[in-house]
Amino acid sequence: MTTKIDYKKELEAASRGMIMIHDPELLIKLIVRMIVGKVQIKHAGMIVYDADRDCFVLNISKGETGFKIPAGFARFDNNHPIIALFNKKEYRTLVLNRNAIVTQDINKLIWQESVMREGSGKKELLYKVADQMHMIGAVACVPAYYSDKLQAVLLLGARNDGDKFDQQELDFFAALASDAAMAIRNAQLFIEAKREAEKTRDLFFRTTLVLASAIEIKDKYTHGHTERVTNYAVMIAQRMVENGSANFDQKFLENVHISSLLHDIGKIGVPEVILNKPGQLTHEEFEIMKRHTTNGVEILKPLLELKDALDGVKSHHERYDGGGYPEGLKGEQIPMVAAIIAVADTYDAMITDRPYRKGMSKEEAVAEIKSNILKQFHYQPAQALIELYELGKV
Repeated sequence: MTTKIDYKKELEAASRGMIMIHDPELLIKLIVRMIVGKVQIKHAGMIVYDADRDCFVLNISKGETGFKIPAGFARFDNNHPIIALFNKKEYRTLVLNRNAIVTQDINKLIWQESVMREGSGKKELLYKVADQMHMIGAVACVPAYYSDKLQAVLLLGARNDGDKFDQQELDFFAALASDAAMAIRNAQLFIEAKREAEKTRDLFFRTTLVLASAIEIKDKYTHGHTERVTNYAVMIAQRMVENGSANFDQKFLENVHISSLLHDIGKIGVPEVILNKPGQLTHEEFEIMKRHTTNGVEILKPLLELKDALDGVKSHHERYDGGGYPEGLKGEQIPMVAAIIAVADTYDAMITDRPYRKGMSKEEAVAEIKSNILKQFHYQPAQALIELYELGKV
């Protein structure tokens, strides 16, 4: 009897695991191994875009002996029928309903009116796709996009029990492919980041900005949030110097800047269904969301140049009264860079509209921060924000 799979649970587990891996080849190997093992299919493979060669390369193929994709199919250029189907806008509409191309659907697609129309080229392409899928033993191909660009394609062999893939399974593969594309691109960015950061400080800051922008691609409701929090945090730190409550040097101010840019980087490991949920999170979903602080530390730890940013990334949701996360730090145990980001992050969250609620006025948000000094917020950064508001700077 076939064991029923909890696809939501498997997707969340896979998403958490993906973001901790910075080696693209290892990441792909684990994804393919998980698919073959959990879904019980004869073989699976993944082809991934190689920017240096401007083609798609078969990174891994796993399955039973005799079922693996042959070595001759290691490279797929941009005109390969399977790549063209997913990469060219005029053909992508053919697979929108299923999030994949499945061999059992191809004949139905060929007889659609829009496909049969002369000059469309769709019928000829589908015949070629069917031939190629037959040659490599794939019964389903699932695209993975990053920022609307084809990043990879999952190649799936037949199920061991001979059953066809149902829509729930295809949806799971599509969601897995989406998270995999983000994780693969993120892993590639880290390799690039380590290389570039060794050259010059200017390139290091550019790489930091690339990493910071990654979460805003995935989380559509926080577009612009990172930039605003960074601006507020830097202004708060500078105001603390101006009013004499702190004596920060230039290195600390730079660390506030970098930490703020990267404070939510760990959300890359949170499933999009949770990040973009229009209503209140369940307890289970919130526990997953909370992991973005420690996920962020794990993501940045390999980059030695970012070691000073870890405190801000990890501790910006700690509360002065000890009721925060992930460690329940209290009072002066909370690093000052994290205390500054906490005020900036909360202020922006309160004044920004969300799909499920309208943002507060600035006056209301400042009053809320004032009432939570020494409860949620450290006195000095909270007071600095209040002064910036009174000066008309925020």
